[in-house]
Amino acid sequence: MIRRASPFVFVALGVALLLGWYVVYTQRVVAELRRAAQLQGRMSSRIYSALADTASTEGTRLEALLALAAQIRESGVPLVLLDPDGNIADTSNVPLRLGTDAADSTTDTATLRRRFTEDSAALRAYVRELDATTPPIEAPGAGAVYIGDSRLVRGLATIPLLQAGAIGLLLAFGAWGLRERGRAEREKVWAGMARESAHQLGTPLSSLAGWVELLEDRAADDPGIGRAVSHMQQDLARLDRVAHRFERIGRPPRRDAVELGAMVDRMAAYFAARVPKGSRKVTVRAEHGGEPITIAGDAVLLEWVLEVLTKNAIDALGGRGGEVVLSATPLGEGGARLRVRDDGPGVPRAMRKKIFDAGVTTKERGWGIGLALARRIVQENHGGRLVLADEGPGATFDVILPA
Repeated sequence: MIRRASPFVFVALGVALLLGWYVVYTQRVVAELRRAAQLQGRMSSRIYSALADTASTEGTRLEALLALAAQIRESGVPLVLLDPDGNIADTSNVPLRLGTDAADSTTDTATLRRRFTEDSAALRAYVRELDATTPPIEAPGAGAVYIGDSRLVRGLATIPLLQAGAIGLLLAFGAWGLRERGRAEREKVWAGMARESAHQLGTPLSSLAGWVELLEDRAADDPGIGRAVSHMQQDLARLDRVAHRFERIGRPPRRDAVELGAMVDRMAAYFAARVPKGSRKVTVRAEHGGEPITIAGDAVLLEWVLEVLTKNAIDALGGRGGEVVLSATPLGEGGARLRVRDDGPGVPRAMRKKIFDAGVTTKERGWGIGLALARRIVQENHGGRLVLADEGPGATFDVILPA
């Protein structure tokens, strides 16, 4: 339940962080606007004071103008003044980065400003940039003033885009969470149906076992009945294992000691008795070194994987005959490899990359579920890999299992 709710927890956390960031940023904008208003108020006060001072001298008016120039610099608005001849006469709040390519992190601010002022090429490039965004203001007798964007304006132009991107990511993550939740609910339904099917199979299996016992009493009088009863008992045991498989769906994986050599022997013997024996004979046999090959896993589910791969191999040989080989091999780095190989027509190259996708099949009446289910059992229940090996002729499927 925690795993299913986690996407929505992350979405809620992301929304909370986004709202917090928005509130903090808007408060900073308000503070910057208040500071700009106070600065404009001081500038207006200075102008009105100079106008009201009828006894002001030339020095007093110059002092007032210098004070206004200082307050303009304080505003943070980038300014570049060009004289009537087009030469750079003054700068204010110009980004220091334009003239600091050769500066290191220890260079002081005064040196940076001096380097920038001396770097006329960078300045003129910056003037062209300002001219492309904002028309210059003509200053009669002084030249032209080029104005750039303050930090506040640049932030207002950028932050909404970042916020929109963050909202888009949150929406995408939320949609992914809803899809994952829907998938989890569907898996829960399928797991419940599988366990219910296993429960419903119990009654007819018990009944069939009773009928087989009655036939077994007559096996002594008829050898043919004895052979049929033996095969029926094997099929009943197989059906019982299939029912147990469905019971395992949706439950935590088991980590029992599984001997793979005995498993491939058992599976090969079971299918060898049930494949065509006519002119187009199919042979099923097992291969392993004889030494114990033991891994930690779920024997019932691993048998299911081998059954899926073996049935597919036998179906691939349908109508032509051939051989299916089941093998178990220990790996040098630990773990083991189960292999199912046939000498049939193989998997078409166009389907090799999607052969494990649900719904993909090479059979006319296939459902395309077996290989997808087998890969899930190997990967999610055993931490291994199910791959289509690039070995021919025919098709070779390898189940790589950790120790």
